[in-house]
Amino acid sequence: MGQQSVVNDNLYLGIDGGGTKCRAVIVNESGETLGVGNGGPANPYHGVARALESIANAADSAISNAGLPPDTKSKLVAGLGLAGVNLPSLFQIVQQWEHPFKAQFLTTDLHIACIAAHEQDDGAVIVSGTGSCGFAHVDGQSLILGAHGFPCGDAGSGAWIGLECIKAVLLDSDELGTKTIMTELVAEQLQARGIMIVERLNGAKSSDYAKLAPLVFAAAEQGDEVALRIIREGADYLTAMARRLWSSNPPRMSMLGGVSQRIVDWMDKDIAQRMSVPLRQPEFGAVRYARTQFAALVGSVAQ
Repeated sequence: MGQQSVVNDNLYLGIDGGGTKCRAVIVNESGETLGVGNGGPANPYHGVARALESIANAADSAISNAGLPPDTKSKLVAGLGLAGVNLPSLFQIVQQWEHPFKAQFLTTDLHIACIAAHEQDDGAVIVSGTGSCGFAHVDGQSLILGAHGFPCGDAGSGAWIGLECIKAVLLDSDELGTKTIMTELVAEQLQARGIMIVERLNGAKSSDYAKLAPLVFAAAEQGDEVALRIIREGADYLTAMARRLWSSNPPRMSMLGGVSQRIVDWMDKDIAQRMSVPLRQPEFGAVRYARTQFAALVGSVAQ
């Protein structure tokens, strides 16, 4: 079988694996979407076994949705874009996984999000969702900014905004900080005040803190001094991140994540106006990555 036949006979699986869910898509050589699926958390930082199980489950879900037989999994060329594999030790563990696919090509969730946003290899993205980070890929070189995780970093993210809100509310409650309308908003949302807030948030995840971000934006829009400080600090961080990413000369830059749609309005106008609309969802970036890497692999073997 010739090189062209080897490539053209394949189906491609794209996996976008994050901390809360895993999304999968199966695409044929013509670019037609055959099936989509979902799985559970797929960030190996929070558990390798669970992440790998989520990937397999998402693949099975997409196969079923496509109406393909179960043994299709072993015929898929898979592109995996996972959160957490920016850590070399986790990348190595997943890379060595005895996966069920015909071939597996691993990269970060940031990389596939960037590929999808621009439908080409080069570009830049800023993610502001539950967490925050920046990524640029230009001429084969990648740059990752942030991605330190909550609570160590993630400024400008939903979780960070929520945590800053709670800190400010507790200071207000003890009459040691500036008065803020967020105190009443938090009391209504959490049904707790003062030390009871601490008890309510005992063991809370980053996603729990992120649920408080909308009330901070609401307070800022009402002119609350403390809320304004939080949102402006987060926006300034993302603006600085964008300027650093632009210095690598990407052709396009997009903002991704649920918080990005609100916080971009607080960023420097010259930066906000240069943002481009993402063209596709990250799982399709994983498909493009798999196709490119597999074609290169087949070409190198044929030589």
